[in-house]
Amino acid sequence: MPLVSSREMLLEAYTLHTAVAAFAAHHWDGITAVIEAAEEMAAPIILQTTPATVRLMGADTIAAMVRIAAEKTAVPVALHLDHGNSFETVMHCLRAGYTSIMVDGSHLALEENIALTRRVVEAAHAVGVPVEGELGTIGGAGDTTDNDAPGFTDPETAEHFVRETGIDFLAPAFGTAHGHYVQEVRLDFSLLAAIHQRTQVPLVMHGASGVPISSLRRALQHGISKVNVSTELKDAFRKALCQHLVNHPQENDPRRFFRPAREAVKAAARELLAAVSISPTTKATLTPPAMDGISE
Repeated sequence: MPLVSSREMLLEAYTLHTAVAAFAAHHWDGITAVIEAAEEMAAPIILQTTPATVRLMGADTIAAMVRIAAEKTAVPVALHLDHGNSFETVMHCLRAGYTSIMVDGSHLALEENIALTRRVVEAAHAVGVPVEGELGTIGGAGDTTDNDAPGFTDPETAEHFVRETGIDFLAPAFGTAHGHYVQEVRLDFSLLAAIHQRTQVPLVMHGASGVPISSLRRALQHGISKVNVSTELKDAFRKALCQHLVNHPQENDPRRFFRPAREAVKAAARELLAAVSISPTTKATLTPPAMDGISE
């Protein structure tokens, strides 16, 4: 089916206390592996790219790859910009056909973050594309943080941020981090519950790789409706590829040595989908965004 907006996916997940899995899209094998996993689990998914991946591959190339893969499946697939770092990057991805946007102004002063996020919301909403914003600091897994740190999201400020920007989804900082966790994952569920109570919008968990399934499921009860995974997929791909090449040192055909790596990614995706996902929403409610309002 055509690419769809992430809005209906997340709103249904929010209502049902489940989540949509959002997988990093780095290459064709990874894209098709997670879509096959979604088909087998009958679950909607989001494929997403950071600005670094956009710079490397090109937004048009990424959008074309994901669109081709999505059109071959009956499960809903959205294409999302993760951690959009500027208005220009957002517009570039919208023009390429992205159907979901995150703008990350969390490194800015609050009012500057609000101004940037509001500007993105106005542009994206004009063409039917939902927007995720970030408040607080979701750092690397090796960073030292605690719930008294300035980087954690303040519930009252979060309410103000959501109201002033008009975002559809919020990525709060409550203990998760990007990359490999070097110590036990400690999520502040009381803080997450307070943010949820004040904002009343679907919330997004960044840095889900390595978070125990029990913690993922507990977070779903406090508004988490989108769960982002990248590191876990990259690790699965690397480990399977390395093992195959060790066992078959003379192998020189990528079609052969990518196969086990691809299956490992698919297995990792299935595990997350089994933990958090829902069945596909009725197709009639999952419509492609109207892109006519975006000029070249």
